[in-house]
Amino acid sequence: PQLKAPMVDVYELTNLLRQLNFKVVSLLDLTESEMRNAVDEFLLLLHKGVYGLLYYAGHGYENYGNSFMVPVDAPNPYHSANCLCVQSVLKLMQEKETGLNVFLLDMCRKRNFHDDSTPNIVLRVTANIVFGYATCQDAEAFELSSTSFINGVFVKFLKKRLLDDEKITVVLDRVAEDMGQFDATKGKQALEIRSSLSERRALTDPVVSGDGHDLAHVHSRQWAKAHELPESMSLSFDCGVQIKLGFAAEFSNVLVIYTHIVKKPADMTFCQAHDLDVDPKEMNRETPEETGIYLLSSSLPQHCLYTRLSSLQKLREELVFTVCLQGTFESMGEEPPIHWTKSVNIRKPLIARLDLHRPVRRNSCLQTCLMPHSPCHSPGPEHHAHLYHQAPDYSRLLSQPHFLDVAELPLGAVGGCGMPFGDGTSPCGLSSSPGRFSIPIEASDDINEVQTVFINSLQLQPQ
Repeated sequence: PQLKAPMVDVYELTNLLRQLNFKVVSLLDLTESEMRNAVDEFLLLLHKGVYGLLYYAGHGYENYGNSFMVPVDAPNPYHSANCLCVQSVLKLMQEKETGLNVFLLDMCRKRNFHDDSTPNIVLRVTANIVFGYATCQDAEAFELSSTSFINGVFVKFLKKRLLDDEKITVVLDRVAEDMGQFDATKGKQALEIRSSLSERRALTDPVVSGDGHDLAHVHSRQWAKAHELPESMSLSFDCGVQIKLGFAAEFSNVLVIYTHIVKKPADMTFCQAHDLDVDPKEMNRETPEETGIYLLSSSLPQHCLYTRLSSLQKLREELVFTVCLQGTFESMGEEPPIHWTKSVNIRKPLIARLDLHRPVRRNSCLQTCLMPHSPCHSPGPEHHAHLYHQAPDYSRLLSQPHFLDVAELPLGAVGGCGMPFGDGTSPCGLSSSPGRFSIPIEASDDINEVQTVFINSLQLQPQ
């Protein structure tokens, strides 16, 4: 719960990939079944020649050369049957005849001694695969924890290079060199690149229309289906007050609602509107930051009440909430405020339209994990969602000087189709309160300044 980087990393990589014309799906806090369904939806966006990119930040491990992403509901200790195998996802992407497959894995690669299975995933020789591991084999990945807005170590340097018009392996080589000069993690974390890329492929390559133009159009519509925001609306009350509701997307499964009074009678001395059906301690705050909206705060209109709804993938019915208006008039004296209410239905916003909460539907992702000698088996009954990963015992690390307060990094992802998975720490349906998830707005781009700050007071947090 105390970790901050994954949500920030996913948000910033999402914006960078969009600048490169990627269709990005960015998701936080997914259970196993939600992750499998999200992968299936991601695969629907792929076809011949498409560049597919998946970024993941969070709990993970590596056994026998296979990497495993850990969902938020994985038991402790977890096994491969509770996780998603990255190589299994790659095999499914290969079946789509993608032009480039890029995996950026921002997670630890330590062995999981609770998992003794030996995967046997046979991949095709496609000469278009690039892996960028945030750390070396059998090592940990870190985020730098401080009082300021912060990235994980990998993304801190990746975001400065991602838009470079260079072959993707050249970009990652330069990121590795930058990370190697960062004193805070030197000797503890080093980027590892694995590639079978035989052509010059860059994330900046222009999008071209080929034989699959019609198919690409269909896939773009499929992506748009899960990223349409509710239209802003005006609510008029009998007392003469008019309220405007606006909506913004922080991630594919996080919605921001802002409420603003645009008109009221001249003799109304007090007027306030807020959303019911949500926890008032978490919602209807007067600044975005109070409600946990740190990343969008600068682009939202001012002088509103703000509400943040996360984990939209769990929404089973249409989203209906009540707007309550309170007001007093000059003629009322000391009488209590009058209340008016209106019900609002915004159907299923953003990723909620895809019903990722259902049991695994298309068996593509699951079947790949069920190959002979595969580490996975049928997941059985769906686990109840836990809000946070359970951290293992880190007592063995606490003896390291200057690197205390060690905790695991939560799950995050971006993906061109680009897909970021993110394991932030906000609970289902409600935003985190400022005390539990405090992320400032701006990030420093000055590496030297960051080094000085972190060398003086550094907390390394492995994933």
